[in-house]
Amino acid sequence: MKEPRILFVHAHPDDESIGTGATMAKYAAEGAHVCLVTCTLGEEGEVIPDELRHLAPDKEDRLGEYRIGELAEACAALGVVDHRYLGGPGRWRDSGMMGTAANDHPRSFWRADVDVAGAELAKVVREVRPHVIVTYDERGNYGHPDHIQAHRVASRASSWRPTRRTRTVRSRGRPRSSTRTRRRAPSWRGRSR
Repeated sequence: MKEPRILFVHAHPDDESIGTGATMAKYAAEGAHVCLVTCTLGEEGEVIPDELRHLAPDKEDRLGEYRIGELAEACAALGVVDHRYLGGPGRWRDSGMMGTAANDHPRSFWRADVDVAGAELAKVVREVRPHVIVTYDERGNYGHPDHIQAHRVASRASSWRPTRRTRTVRSRGRPRSSTRTRRRAPSWRGRSR
């Protein structure tokens, strides 16, 4: 097999280290192409050190800018050299926890059109051509709206993979050509969040 290619889709900076950091580091160290896509800047994250409290969303609202640097350091420590922000840095904003006012922010990732965000991720899928895509389960692992949305977006993007031409052979008769496609992901529009 050529170089294995793995695409990780995470909602916020630090999710990669908390959830899949060991896996990313292992495969990067073994020579795999590890690509990380982060969907938001994590602007609504909890600020623990007192000296950084001024960055919080209810103060200067600059936590996302700070987390760009944190994520770059994490990628370097994990050996990940291919990192991208979905749609570019800051395209979508951290939605905060379920039921908070941050869910209603105009750039909230939770409110992102799945087709639009999926198309952005599909560009990465077409370029990287991963053998495996790793993201959250349909519940976002623990119900975080951005994790749920990352699952939806990754599912949509993976459903848009190019079709493959294959040859099939019937038990009798001549081979025939067919096109095999992946099943289109279900639409989540109209479903309550």
